[in-house]
Amino acid sequence: MATENNKDPMMAAVSMLMQLESMARAAGSLKSLEFLVVNETRKLVIYRQALLFKTGALSNDSHKLQVASSVAIVDKDAPATVWSEKLVSQVYRKSNKRDLIQIDSVNCPENYRDQWKDFSLPYVLLCPLNLPNGKHIGILWLAREKPWVENEFVLIRRLCETYAHAAFAVEDFEKLEKKTYHERVALFSVFFIIFSFFVIPIRISTLAPVEVVSKDPLIISSPMDGLIDEVLVPPNTLVQSGMTLFRYVDTELRNEFEIADKALAVSMAEFRQVSQGAFQDSTSNSRVSLIKSQVELRRTQRDYANELLQQVEMKAPVSGLLIYSDESDWAGTPVRVGERIMQIADPGRVELRIDLPVNDAIVLFPGAEITIFLDYDPLHSLEATLTHASYEAELTPENILAYRITADFTNSEDMPRIGLQGTAKIYGERITLFFYLFRRPIATLRQYIGL
Repeated sequence: MATENNKDPMMAAVSMLMQLESMARAAGSLKSLEFLVVNETRKLVIYRQALLFKTGALSNDSHKLQVASSVAIVDKDAPATVWSEKLVSQVYRKSNKRDLIQIDSVNCPENYRDQWKDFSLPYVLLCPLNLPNGKHIGILWLAREKPWVENEFVLIRRLCETYAHAAFAVEDFEKLEKKTYHERVALFSVFFIIFSFFVIPIRISTLAPVEVVSKDPLIISSPMDGLIDEVLVPPNTLVQSGMTLFRYVDTELRNEFEIADKALAVSMAEFRQVSQGAFQDSTSNSRVSLIKSQVELRRTQRDYANELLQQVEMKAPVSGLLIYSDESDWAGTPVRVGERIMQIADPGRVELRIDLPVNDAIVLFPGAEITIFLDYDPLHSLEATLTHASYEAELTPENILAYRITADFTNSEDMPRIGLQGTAKIYGERITLFFYLFRRPIATLRQYIGL
């Protein structure tokens, strides 16, 4: 009977060990297994406090507290948590990594003794959790008021082996570690690629409408106030020097010339009469100078009227391409002196006129590269260089505030004709891709916040 009584506690312990092993293998998740480890292990051995530490992601020597017995949520920043994590990590580093470790307030590291009574019970047993291949995955902390005895170590060691194996089966720590490592590497790679992508230096560019215009054209402006009677040459016509371009209404000018001519004839007749009378009458001699001045005045008036009459027909001063809007826009239209009517251009001398909106403006320098895409041939581009950019913005006919830019073609062969339009891509200085993409949002944001 005494022998059977001695065997009963041992058989009960083995039976409970087998039950705990069965429960560990039946755990459906890592959380349920962790709860089992810290709370159900007391069915096999007596303790007051159980803490389960997991190895750190970077080193097996560092440990992080995961769960605690009788506690739903562990405060990761609590002083007791930080103290126990540091203590476990330091003791494990100095151990042989596999055996159970007994510590108390006497043999614990010296720098942890002062807080031992505040954060721990007198006797602590650290139980390493190792996989069959030797991989260390955590430590089970068991604490109570009385010392640990040797016959408990066999049961605890066997149970910890079961816990480690069950944890490996539930979560597959090796795959999880590799997955976590690869995820970190992938995330770091993505951020590195994005950062590298944003700091790539590229040339800033902007788009603006462009038109092919004549270079240094001859402006035909009105030499006098008058009414255009007829335009004789249609627009976009090659004209020769001396060709009549348009004609003014000459009725008033012809009448003024005839009046001035007759007034001159009257003055000359009076001058002859006074000159002949001066030989006979000395009083007439004093009027000769006055009448002579009147004759010169009438002659000047007649010559001026004749000069205006000669300008009734506007002739081309040079040969070239005649450019203006439309014949119907000028026929019967009154014009004033100096008003621009037409221009004569050399078809072989053209340049580009670009209106760059203020909102799309970039820093430009003479000689900047420009790529031209004309509307009639959008699949092919032409190269040009910037020659001049205005410092002040002007309103375009479309009522858009823009800078006026002038550019010359790089290749002088196959010049496009005057009047063609398209889009110009103007290149500026080199900047980072981040600034290129967020330049407009940053400018808009600064308008609202003022920074």
